[in-house]
Amino acid sequence: MSTYREIIGKKIKKVSSDPSSGTEGEMWYNSTTGTLRGPAIIEAWSSAASLSTGRAQAGGNGTQDSALICGGYDTAVTAVTEEYNGSGWAAGGNLTTSRNSLRSAGTQTSALAFGGYKPSPGYITVTESYNGTAWTNAPAIGTGRTGGSQAGTSTAALYAGGGTPGVVNNSEEYNGSSWSEGDNLNTARTVSGGSGIQTAAVCAGGELGPPGYTGATELYDGTSWTTSPASLNVIKGGQGQNGTQTSSLAYGGYTGTAVTGATESYNGTTWTNLSPIALATPRNATQGAGADNGSAVCFGGDPQKSETEEFNSSTNVITAGAWASGGAMTTARTGLASAGTQTANVFIGGQMSNSPNAPLNTVELYNGTAWSNNPNNAPYSASNNCGTGTQTAALSWGGYPNVATTLEFDGSSFAAGNSLSTGRELTSNNIGTQTAAIAASGFQRPGTYPTQTEEYNGASWTGGPAVNTPRYSAAGAGTTTAALISGGIEPGQLSNAEEFNGASWTNVTSRPFAAGNAGTSGTQTASLAYGGNPGSALTTTNSYDGTSWSTSPAMSQARAMGGSSAGGTSTSALASSGAAPTATEAFTGETSSANIEDFTTS
Repeated sequence: MSTYREIIGKKIKKVSSDPSSGTEGEMWYNSTTGTLRGPAIIEAWSSAASLSTGRAQAGGNGTQDSALICGGYDTAVTAVTEEYNGSGWAAGGNLTTSRNSLRSAGTQTSALAFGGYKPSPGYITVTESYNGTAWTNAPAIGTGRTGGSQAGTSTAALYAGGGTPGVVNNSEEYNGSSWSEGDNLNTARTVSGGSGIQTAAVCAGGELGPPGYTGATELYDGTSWTTSPASLNVIKGGQGQNGTQTSSLAYGGYTGTAVTGATESYNGTTWTNLSPIALATPRNATQGAGADNGSAVCFGGDPQKSETEEFNSSTNVITAGAWASGGAMTTARTGLASAGTQTANVFIGGQMSNSPNAPLNTVELYNGTAWSNNPNNAPYSASNNCGTGTQTAALSWGGYPNVATTLEFDGSSFAAGNSLSTGRELTSNNIGTQTAAIAASGFQRPGTYPTQTEEYNGASWTGGPAVNTPRYSAAGAGTTTAALISGGIEPGQLSNAEEFNGASWTNVTSRPFAAGNAGTSGTQTASLAYGGNPGSALTTTNSYDGTSWSTSPAMSQARAMGGSSAGGTSTSALASSGAAPTATEAFTGETSSANIEDFTTS
């Protein structure tokens, strides 16, 4: 009999406590508990950041951390493309031809989209090529159709089956220059799942037409299709599918009577139903991406779903980023100055959210669990004031109407700082520290939007360069030499963003949503913007990486003009109050930890 060391190449260690992480294939004996322990494989779906545009019947391709969705049906056929980076979705270049029920192959930066349907002219043959930035027309497929099985790359793609509207079995291959007829499927079908490459593909499930649905699986070797003895355990069509011919995953779909979240794994020989592992949101007409049956991302689905879920099979427990409830504030307020982190925050002043909507001078402190009133109030009552810094070294300035006052807070009491050069309200917030802060643009009554930037050095404010777009209630992040502002109002809702390098402001990629009064946290190259009110308050959360914006998990409570966390990060933020609620939410980014379990010997 072989020993563990002979099989794995490692010996079983004896320890008195479990290591903080385990390496796959490593085991140890815990002498304290008397157990044999090690990392165990766990398979699960977890929620991820939603699509910006919910839709069904789209095209999709790529991997779990670099996926693409294009076209589909929202309230009408769409051309919208979005790109996924493993954390959130960002806008890509639009298709030249809007359509739904199309198919796509390749990667996020080298993709092919083909076929589909639009009300006029109907079933289309249009093929487009994507370079990571823009779509351009490519040679058309021979038969216009929808919902076939796709596989391959942008220069070696495969499209089999589909609807015209009758169900067809013809197969076409693309070589980077043109489409040509290939061997026909043995079973004509539409809305089937596809995975693999042009010379080693898998087609599974699908709708047969009036007779119903099939679980039949066919394999393609580049020349002909062969029916596999393996069949999907849950007979369905409209599922997402990804992977290779020997390692595929199929999820979601429609059985003919119900939408399902069933997930099945294929090893090249058999399909295994992973029940009770299933999508949290059952969906039909969905798409997905992933390299094999151990990792996937599923997105969209009928009816016009925006939910995204990730599948992982590993020795790590993946906990998706999310907002979680925290302690309630004592006084619901809006238009306040905030400073600090997720676990040590301070709110100064603001205006009561409820009648009589009076300005406040009260101060509340947060310890990560509960809010408490600070014994010392601010020297004056103010709303629409702004702030930055930490709980024990905070700065508050400005306010309604045209207030120029600056206050420094040491965690207990206030001291006066020198006044702003230009009294105003709702400048940018959350940029810098108590001794090195920025107040950009803002609102000066009765109706002026100064472009002026002022910089605070711990003693006085001095004039700095003008912003490119005057605005008030912009979300700020970063430092005095690496700052970011986004969104705001002037007088309409804005989405554009600007970066500051210590000398000048430069326009950068616009935020996906237009809104003023959003909360913010982080740095110029890693920040969050959340909430705001372009009409009504939002739950929307977006992240910025210094180049592009992407979606992040939404808050549970819509809010605007609330408190945030100047000292927080893009993976650890706080949102509280705003508009009406006293509710607090804390954001924590995705985490991973070893899944360590007991093992028995035999």
